[in-house]
Amino acid sequence: MEEFALSFWIYMGVMSVFVGGAMQKMLAAHIRAAPTLVAWLGATVLLERLCSLWLPGALLLALLGAACCLFSPQRRLPAEGKVLLITGCDSGFGKATAQRLDSLGFEVIASVLDLDGPGAGELRRTCSSHLTLVKMDITQHEDIQNVLACTKAKLGLRGLWGLVNNAGVCVNFGDAELSLMTTYRGCMEVNFFGTLNVTKTFLPLLRQAKGRIVTISSPSGEQPFPCLAAYGASKAALNLFINTLRHELGPWGVKVSIVLPSSFKTGQCTNFEYWEKQYKNLLQDVSPSLLEEYGEEYMLETKELFQTHAKTAREDLSPVINAITDALTVSHPKARYYAGPGVGLMYFIHTYLPTSFSDRFLQRLFVKKKVVPQALQRQLQQKRE
Repeated sequence: MEEFALSFWIYMGVMSVFVGGAMQKMLAAHIRAAPTLVAWLGATVLLERLCSLWLPGALLLALLGAACCLFSPQRRLPAEGKVLLITGCDSGFGKATAQRLDSLGFEVIASVLDLDGPGAGELRRTCSSHLTLVKMDITQHEDIQNVLACTKAKLGLRGLWGLVNNAGVCVNFGDAELSLMTTYRGCMEVNFFGTLNVTKTFLPLLRQAKGRIVTISSPSGEQPFPCLAAYGASKAALNLFINTLRHELGPWGVKVSIVLPSSFKTGQCTNFEYWEKQYKNLLQDVSPSLLEEYGEEYMLETKELFQTHAKTAREDLSPVINAITDALTVSHPKARYYAGPGVGLMYFIHTYLPTSFSDRFLQRLFVKKKVVPQALQRQLQQKRE
C-alpha cells in the first residue's frame, strides 16, 4: 500500500511539472494557438503510459528531476561591469532595447545614423550617463572602425559582453520579378554584409569576454512570404551565417541567439510617404514589358496591401525587447527566440504541415491579393472564348 502511495505521488508530481511547464511556455511565448498545447499533451500522454507500467521508483524520480531542471527558472547574470553594443538605435527595437538594458545597469554603446536625430535625443534624455551614443552606418567600414576604437577605449582591459545586431532595412516592394536589382543589392548590403562586417570586427572582443551575440532576423528569411523576396533573401543569408557562428563559437564560450519577431511597427513601416515613393520608383524603373504584363492596377494593389499590413502591426515592442534581454542575461540563452503572438503557430505550420497548406496560410496572413496580372487576365479571357 505504501509503495502504491509513493508511486501515485511521483506520478502526480511528474504530470504537474509537464502540464505546468506547457502552460508556462505558452504564456511566455504569447502563443494563442493549439499546436504547442497538442504537442505537450502528447508528451504528457506518453509519460502517463510509461508511468502506468509501474516503472521503478528510481527511474520516476530521475524523470521528475530532469523535468524540474528543464522548467526551473534560469539564473540571471549581473549587469554590473558588462558593456554592450547595439546597432540601429535611432528608433524601434534598437532604441527600446538600449533604454531597457541601460535601466538594468549595463554600459550600453548605442549606434545611430544621426547623432542629432530625435532617437538620439530621446536616448540622451531617458538614459543614464553610462550610455554612449556613437554614429555608425553599418555599410561604411570607416564608421565601424571608429566605433571599434571607441568601444576599446570604453572597455579598457575588459572584453565586450554583448553585440545586438539590430540595424536593418526592408526596402522591398512587390513580386520577386518586379523587384529591382537595386532593391536586392540594398537589402543584402545592409542586412547581410553590414551585419557580417560588424560581427567579424567585434568578435575578438566578444571572445575575450565569452560574451553574447544577439541578432534580430525575420521569419521571412526562412519562409517564402509573398512580395518579400529581396528582404527575405538577405535575412536567409544572415540566418545561415549566424547559425554557423553558433556552432563555431561554442568552444570559445560565446553564445549566439537569433530573435524572430512577428509584425511590429518599426522603421519605415508606418511611413506612408515612404511607400508612395517606393511605388513611384517602381513604376519608373520597371521595364515597359513587365509593366504591361502585370499592369498598374496589380502593382497599386500590392502597395495598398503593404500599407494595410503596416496599420495592423503591433505597437508594443516588449516581446522582442524581452527576448533580447533574456538572451543577454540568462545563464543558458536559447538559440532561437520566437517573439510575438502567432510566430510559434506559423513555424509549426511551416515545419509540420503540407507545403500547399503552408503556402495558403502565408498568402492569407500577409498579402491577400485579388487583382490578377493583366497578362493572366487576357489568357483567362481567351480560354473562356
